[in-house]
Parts: sequence; structure tokens; C-alpha cells
Amino acid sequence: MARRTGLMTLSPALLPLLRELGDLKRIRSAGRDGTVATRLFEMAWSAWLAGEDRDTVAMRAMAQALAACRLGDLDHAKLGELGMSGDDRRTALERAVDEIAAPLPDDHAAALKTYLDAPLSPPGPLPDAIAALRHQPRAGVTGPGRPRIMLQPEENHAEHSFLVALYASLLAPFYGAPPARSFWHGMVHHLHSAAMPDAGYTGEVLLGDRLGSVIDRARELALAQLPDKPAAVSREHLLEIADDTTPAARAFHAGDVIDRVVEIEQHLKRGAVTMDVVLGDYGLVHDGPVKPFHDRVLAETGLP
Repeated sequence: MARRTGLMTLSPALLPLLRELGDLKRIRSAGRDGTVATRLFEMAWSAWLAGEDRDTVAMRAMAQALAACRLGDLDHAKLGELGMSGDDRRTALERAVDEIAAPLPDDHAAALKTYLDAPLSPPGPLPDAIAALRHQPRAGVTGPGRPRIMLQPEENHAEHSFLVALYASLLAPFYGAPPARSFWHGMVHHLHSAAMPDAGYTGEVLLGDRLGSVIDRARELALAQLPDKPAAVSREHLLEIADDTTPAARAFHAGDVIDRVVEIEQHLKRGAVTMDVVLGDYGLVHDGPVKPFHDRVLAETGLP
């Protein structure tokens, strides 16, 4: 990575990792409610509200998310249920992280791997304001004076908040920021959305000079549901990200804008996938004892 004034600068080499992490909003499995991103958002909040150290919670969530990029819901708990020993589980999870972590600073990736044996637990009861974010959809693409562009399936605010938190924490070293603080900036930044349906940029413009008071009221409704200390800490985070004057705030705002654009890009890129890509590059009909038969069937039927 290039360096400027002693810090690494962002580069396009990060994009494949960031794009792949964005798909945590779409990975699901039987018996688990919601996407990986939704569940990690709720697990992290639950752990903090239960009294766990929030910096440690952030590192555990980051590590779990990186492994899930390649292993999906074959996480620490599920691999144990399926008979893998502790050492074997750790090896598999570390391989998953190593496959995608090359664009990150080596020391950051190495630190995260030390948390792979301490996955977050399923969430306990959550305040309504936190639980509601999985049910509050994002607006899609909006612009003043224009009809909304609906992109299905839409992401929810838990997913967006978690990905912004994840991006911010992974980009934190590029801004000289603490990863865990940057993570929690992302986790708290849409608390107001629990009570405030998302009308996007169009809604912001139409509310005019009342926008700030509406957001403040929605935010206070959410903060009132949190215990005193987490509420006070959340207010500190919200105050810091009102601008980009601190390193952690810059990491947060970088994560926020990247997630907004990568999410829309994901919907648009579907049209760029071709059969040459899925058959050739991805090996959809992959090697195995019956591949010659499979190839003959496709040739006889004219597929692709």
C-alpha cells in the first residue's frame, strides 16, 4: 500500500475484500434467523449490553465476519456441532481469514485471528430500538424530485450498520484510528432509524430545516431504551461522527460511503455475470468422477 504522511492510503486493492464482505448481508442458512450481518450486529450489541468489554466485542465480531466471507455459516459453533476439534476448527477459520486478508496490514489481520476461538454468542433479549433495526429497510436510491429506485431484496439497517462498522474497523489503520472505536461508530450511527422509516436523500430534502429535530427525537427515543452507560457512550460516538475531524470519524465516514456504493453496485453487477464466468472461472460443473457425463449431457442438450 502507498504511504502518505506516515499512514497507508486506501487503494483499489482493498475493493475485492470490501465487496466480498458486503455479501454478508446476503448469506443465510437453515435454522438461523436473518443474514450473517444482521446476526453479528445483534450479537455484538447483546454482548456489550450484557457487560462485556466493547473493544473486545468489536475484535471478536471483526474476526468472525472475516471468516464468514468464505465459510459462511460454517462458523466456530457449527463446525463443533459437526464434529471438528478445537484445533481443526481454528485451522479452518484461519485459512478462511488468510484467503481474503492480504489487503489488510499484517499486524491487524494477525491480531484479529487471535479472536477466532472466542466467537460471539447468540443474542439475548435486546432493547426494541436495537431489535427493530433488522426490520427497518433501507430506502434504496432516492433523489429530490425523482421516484425511488427500488432494489430488491433491500438491505436492513442492522446489516448496513454492521457493514459500516466492519469497514470502518478494517480501514482504521489507514487513518491511524483505533479499530474498535471506529467499529462502534458504525454500530451506533443509525440508532434513530429504529423509529424513523428511511425516506433517503429525498426525505432529508423534503423535511428541510426540520430534519435535524426529527432525527434528534428518533435518536433520543432509541437512547432512552439503553442502560445509562451504553447510552452515554453511544452519545459520545454520535458526537464524534458529526464531522470528520478525528481519525476514527474519518474511518467511519470512509466505511459509510463505501458501504452505500458497494451495496448498489452489488445489485447492478448481476447483469455482468456470464456463463463463461460461472462455468470457466468458477467451475460450476466441477471436477469429479461424473464430470465427463455431465459435460456430455450439457453438450447434448445445448447448454449453455
